[in-house]
Amino acid sequence: MAGHDIVIIGGAIVGAPIAYFLREEGFSGSIAIVERDPSFAYSATTLSCASIRQQFSIRENIRLSRFTLDLFRGLKDRFGPDADIGFREKGYLILASDEGRPVLEANHAVQAAEGADVVLEDRAALEDRFAWLNGDGVAAGAYGRSGEGWFDAHALLSLFRKALKDRSIEWIKGEAAGLERQGDRIIAVRLADGTTIGAGTVINAAGPNAGAVAAMAGIALPVEPRKRSVFVFEARERFEDMPLTVDPSGIYVRPEGSVFICGGAEEEAGETAADPTDFDPDWPLFEETIWPVLAHRIPAFEAIKPTRAWAGHYDFNTLDQNAVVGPHPDVENFIFANGFSGHGLQQAPAVGKALAELIVHGAYRSVDCSAFGYRRVREGRPFRELNVI
Repeated sequence: MAGHDIVIIGGAIVGAPIAYFLREEGFSGSIAIVERDPSFAYSATTLSCASIRQQFSIRENIRLSRFTLDLFRGLKDRFGPDADIGFREKGYLILASDEGRPVLEANHAVQAAEGADVVLEDRAALEDRFAWLNGDGVAAGAYGRSGEGWFDAHALLSLFRKALKDRSIEWIKGEAAGLERQGDRIIAVRLADGTTIGAGTVINAAGPNAGAVAAMAGIALPVEPRKRSVFVFEARERFEDMPLTVDPSGIYVRPEGSVFICGGAEEEAGETAADPTDFDPDWPLFEETIWPVLAHRIPAFEAIKPTRAWAGHYDFNTLDQNAVVGPHPDVENFIFANGFSGHGLQQAPAVGKALAELIVHGAYRSVDCSAFGYRRVREGRPFRELNVI
C-alpha cells in the first residue's frame, strides 16, 4: 500500500493553500492531494461570488480575512510579476433596519477594534453618499471603505496550483470513499476505485462533502451542502461607486463588469441538506423574492434584463455557521478545515497558513484558530458568527 505523510482530501481553495504553506513552513515529508474533480467545474470555490470582507461579528473571522487581504496586496511578491486576481476593492455596504441596528453597531465595534476601515452611517448619510440608494426602512449601514471587495476565484486557485508544481506534491484524481481507522488514528484513505493510500495525517478539506468524509472515520461533523443560486442581470444604468450591497432582508447585489450579480434570498430556517448533484438555479427565487427587493432598494433596478444564473453549494456548519479548524481532540491525526458557511474562499489562505504552522511548529503563529476547534462541536457549544451572507 502506497502511503504519504500527509493526505489532503480536497484540492480546491482550502486544500491547495494548506499544501502550499506546509512547504513554505518547511515540511519536507510527502504530501498527496486527493481531488475528485480536477477541472473544478462543480467546486464551491469556482461557483462562489468570490468576495472578501472584514465585516464579521467575531474578531477571529476578521483576522482570517485580513491575512488574506495582505496576501492579495502582496500577490506579485509571492507568486510573480504576472500574478493578478482582478481584485476590485470597492467595499461592502451592509444595511440594517431599526430592529437590526443594535447588532450592526455591535459588529462595527468589533471591526473597529480590529482596525477594519468600516464606517457606520445613518440613513441620511448613506443616501447622500450613494445617490442610487433608497433608504426606506434603513436605519443604518456599515460601509467598508477599503479592504473589502471581490476578485477572480479561478485566478486565485490557479496561482496556488501553479505554485505547487515544483513543490513535490502528488495530485491523485479520485473520490475518498472510506477512511481506515485503528483506535485513535486514521491509517489510510480508500478511494472509490478501490485504491488505498496510507496516511500519517489526513486533512479534511472536502468542502460541502466534509461531513460525509468525517463520518467515514466515525466522527460527527455538522457540515452539509446548502445550495445557493446566483443571478446575473443587465440594467440601463451603471453605478461606479456601488459596493457589494446587502439589504436588511439578506439579499445582496454587486456590479460585475457591465452587468450585476445578486442572490441571498434562501431561507435558512427549516432548510435541509442539498442534493450535492443539484446545480440548477432557482429562478422563481429571483422572480418572486429577489427582484422586488432590489427594485425597492435601488429604483433603477425596476427595469432590468435577467440573462443567466448558476448554483453552487456552501459547506454549511449547522451548529454556528463558523469554520471548524484543527485536529480532532481524540483522533489527532485527523485535521479539519471545514464548515466555512460561505466565507471559505476569503479565509482559506489564512487557514492554510495556520494549519501549516500547527503541523510544522506545533502552534498557531499567524492567526490563532483555537476558537474554531472541534471541541465546541462535540460539546454542542456554538461559536456563532452573526454576520453570515
